[in-house]
Amino acid sequence: MDQHLDLNLDRTAKVTLTEQIRRGVAKAIETGVLAPGARLPSWQDLASQLGVARGTVRLAYEKLAAAQLIEAAKAKGTRVAPRPRVGTKSEPAPDEGSFMLTYQEMTRGPALFQMGIPSAEIFPAVLFARIQANAVRATTSAPPLYPDPRGEIELRREVAGYLAVARGINCQPSQVIITGGFCAGLGLTLAVLGLSGKTAWIEEPCFPWSRKALELARLSVAPIPVDGEGIDVDHGIRHHPDAKLVVLTPGQQAPLGATLSLDRRLRLLDWAAANDVWVVEDDYLGELQLSGGAAPALASLDREGRVIHIGSFSKTISPNIRLGFVVAPIDHASRFADVAACLAPAPGPAVQLATAEFMREGHFIRHLRRTKRTYAAKRHALVEYLRNVAGPENVATAGLAVLLKLPRGTSDVAVVQEAFAFGMSPSPLSTWYSSTPNAETGLLLGVATSPSHSLEASCDRLFDIVRRFSA
Repeated sequence: MDQHLDLNLDRTAKVTLTEQIRRGVAKAIETGVLAPGARLPSWQDLASQLGVARGTVRLAYEKLAAAQLIEAAKAKGTRVAPRPRVGTKSEPAPDEGSFMLTYQEMTRGPALFQMGIPSAEIFPAVLFARIQANAVRATTSAPPLYPDPRGEIELRREVAGYLAVARGINCQPSQVIITGGFCAGLGLTLAVLGLSGKTAWIEEPCFPWSRKALELARLSVAPIPVDGEGIDVDHGIRHHPDAKLVVLTPGQQAPLGATLSLDRRLRLLDWAAANDVWVVEDDYLGELQLSGGAAPALASLDREGRVIHIGSFSKTISPNIRLGFVVAPIDHASRFADVAACLAPAPGPAVQLATAEFMREGHFIRHLRRTKRTYAAKRHALVEYLRNVAGPENVATAGLAVLLKLPRGTSDVAVVQEAFAFGMSPSPLSTWYSSTPNAETGLLLGVATSPSHSLEASCDRLFDIVRRFSA
């Protein structure tokens, strides 16, 4: 593939245009921007690109060829000549304490026990690839028009239908906005609501991405404790009654796994309606409830239009497709559409159309059934082994993770950093807390990525690391 050369020519300089082109290409080669074998534009194409005479570029290429920096062949075109490997500067690591550093540490992998990653063993990858290839061909042959920023209507219809059946949400396709995953959906929502300077409840502990997003949107974050019934609504009302936003995971609390009780759901909705509070429902693992049936979505109980439901396909299909959706209250759907059009348009049509067909043909529902059976078996095996070694009191299920409590004084962050060297990446529980003094320590072991064949050996290795850091 021809390389696009970013050459800035100064027509007022004393140096000729030919020499400027020669120097620019030579610098790109010497610094490794143009690797050996990289194909260069023809001198005719580059002349057109730069707006100069063809002879100007041709002479520059001849000088580069004489210096053995490039070589030309009729069949292969003009390419960078072979040369010793050039050492290039590695990208600097994020600053210590920056959120990007946390992001990279929590998403590195793939690794055993990693959270947030679906099992690659059971996903029908060949089938989905074939569907996606057909969608790519269809979109590339279609007229070159801007797509609907709300998302492709085919996918919005499928999502609306799926939510009605699986999550109890009755919505119109016009209320569904397709996004680039959960974070993009939350960003769109915060842009629509415009609550800068207001107070927002978050769960304690909670998804670090959500907490950081609220801080970036200049909201004052109020951590509200969770227990076996989910977020403590009465605690929030007593201590932060002025809040104008609540962000929570009612289906399966992230990361501890509790389902928000019906009493607390109704209490939250009544309070939100009476006080003009917005509720963002992160439907984290809502459809992947392994014990019994999934609880209906919080939005299914909303009669006042205060709940904004956000979901994604990251845990069910793959985080690689970066696809999610927002269900806007019907009275505010046009506002969400306006902001999406100007600030956060939907991802490219091909992946949307592929996902729509995957759902329409029934593959998605069948995949979810297989996934739940497989994950339930994997979680049972993991819990049983951990409890046999660590004791039942130190092991608890937490949605699609298993929580292993650590001895007092043990750094879960240090254990995780050591474990990654052995191909394991559980999540340290302490990083999910807003306040360090209140943080509990433990290891969250992802069920989906737990090994099927070497489970005992992997767990034993993890226990060895824990003992070393507990001594």
